[in-house]
Amino acid sequence: SGRKKNSMTGTLVNCAAVAAGGAIGLLFKKGIKEDHAESINRVLGLAVFVIGINGIVANMFAEEDGKLVSSGELLLVVFLVIGTLIGEMLRLEDRFRNLCDGVEKKFKKGGFAAGFVNGTLLFCIGAMAIIGSINDGLTGDSSVLFVKSTIDFVAAIIFGATLGFGVIFSFIPLLIYQGGITLLAGSLSGLLQGEVLGQICYIGYAIIMAIGLNCILRNKFKTLNMLPAVFMPIAYHYLMILFNYIKGLF
Repeated sequence: SGRKKNSMTGTLVNCAAVAAGGAIGLLFKKGIKEDHAESINRVLGLAVFVIGINGIVANMFAEEDGKLVSSGELLLVVFLVIGTLIGEMLRLEDRFRNLCDGVEKKFKKGGFAAGFVNGTLLFCIGAMAIIGSINDGLTGDSSVLFVKSTIDFVAAIIFGATLGFGVIFSFIPLLIYQGGITLLAGSLSGLLQGEVLGQICYIGYAIIMAIGLNCILRNKFKTLNMLPAVFMPIAYHYLMILFNYIKGLF
């Protein structure tokens, strides 16, 4: 075929949209009163929570004979518990907060951590990020990431206006994450599909729900410590392959 492969166009446009949206949001932030910002932040949390629910429903529920049936609840619990335990043992949130404190002192501005963490998780998690990056890498088709860029641009404006300048820098992990998937698309396309993709997405959206609750309840969940749970479906997939291989020997 004459199509390009390993195109980074979609990811680069997505990163530019996030950085530009965050910068525009900062301009709005200056004109928003503190009590208004608090109200907007809580409403934003509610919207993010709804996005999380929608993502979980889309990835856990299917229609059979006119009825909604769900699957994967037990795995969701197991993956979240094990992943969060790993995150707690590694103290991901505490280590990152210490790093952010150093950045905030250097720039003499507060609010870096909240914008960076919440922005990174929201922009990186979801099927569009994975499928769009694989399409970009395999066929050079950036259309999914262009749609995602538009959504992320609007979200970055809102996050920038309420959470601060850290949102702008969330384009860096986005570039590494989506760019990495794009460059490895050939080898990842067989793995990041079907049941594994669905599991990664519904765990990701559960973390998105936690971000929404944090905006409403003022940081009750250490969302960074939950992040290893996203990789549990891949580990589970290979464990099942190993288990079936061993079972086949006997």
